[in-house]
Amino acid sequence: MATLILYSRPGCHLCEDLEAKLRAIAADSLPFDLEIRDITEREAWMEAYQFEVPVLMVKATDGTGDRPLPRPAPRAAAVQIEQMLRPALGRN
Repeated sequence: MATLILYSRPGCHLCEDLEAKLRAIAADSLPFDLEIRDITEREAWMEAYQFEVPVLMVKATDGTGDRPLPRPAPRAAAVQIEQMLRPALGRN
């Protein structure tokens, strides 16, 4: 099963909203694992993403490195996010 990584930070409303939509998608129609990474837990994450969260990536399973995904618009519905995720997860 594919794993999505969501880089987030406490108090980020955009992050919380995207996480809720991703959990709904994973539960309803497009199964995947969701790993939440709090950028405040590691200095490297904070330096890389402090002005970018939420950041969404597909976790690599072949050692090639995690693949970044486009950031969904804050008002994007779960259906729109699912449509964006399907090709990225290899499920057209």
